[in-house]
Amino acid sequence: MDDEICKRLRWVQLHEELGNAGIVCLRCGISRPTLRKWWFRYQEHGPDGLQEKSRRPKSSPTRKVQPTHERLIGDLRKRKLGHRRIQNELKRLHDISLSTATIHKVLERLKKPLLKYKRAFRKQVIRYSRPTPGDRVQMDVCKIAPGIYQYTAIDDCTRYKVLRLYSRRTANNTMDFLDAVIEEMPFAIQRIQTDRGREFFATKFQERLLKWGIKFRPIKPASPHLNGKVERSQRTDFD
Repeated sequence: MDDEICKRLRWVQLHEELGNAGIVCLRCGISRPTLRKWWFRYQEHGPDGLQEKSRRPKSSPTRKVQPTHERLIGDLRKRKLGHRRIQNELKRLHDISLSTATIHKVLERLKKPLLKYKRAFRKQVIRYSRPTPGDRVQMDVCKIAPGIYQYTAIDDCTRYKVLRLYSRRTANNTMDFLDAVIEEMPFAIQRIQTDRGREFFATKFQERLLKWGIKFRPIKPASPHLNGKVERSQRTDFD
């Protein structure tokens, strides 16, 4: 016999022995309505009446998920559709609006296992890099404080970096920085890659590039990722 049934049976037997509901309730730690309920059930059905009855309603007219909905969800799962796809198909085909959480509960009730998808492996990242030192040097300017601008140049192949600080972002300072880069980098520079800042498109700077025989390669507008090495280098410097 179940432990709960045995416990209720002791309440009833104690009540029959003492004939005093108040003493039984104090001794057993229960309320009078509880004792009264099990007492009447025992009188009507005997020990079988001490079993817990289901409290589930016999009918649920306002129930959101009807049996027809459950059948539709089960049929859609047979097509190997996930929760979101089932939700969309119910709305599109049957004009039934259910949340994914509700659909998940229905699938659990139907004992439908979760779909298992093979996770695609990410392809190995191939880092872009020019094969020859000096083939492409990325250059950029960034304001690090009021009246302080950092000019940065980094070689795409070797990551050789040159830094200078200037008080303004001008064509003259850009030319001075270019001369410093040419002097410090231990290899010939073939191309300079920059963003579309006015200091790089100035006539003086373009003439200086022609003088040194360096090709100018500006990146597309609003595309800092194309100058990623110098952009990341500047972030590291500021951190």
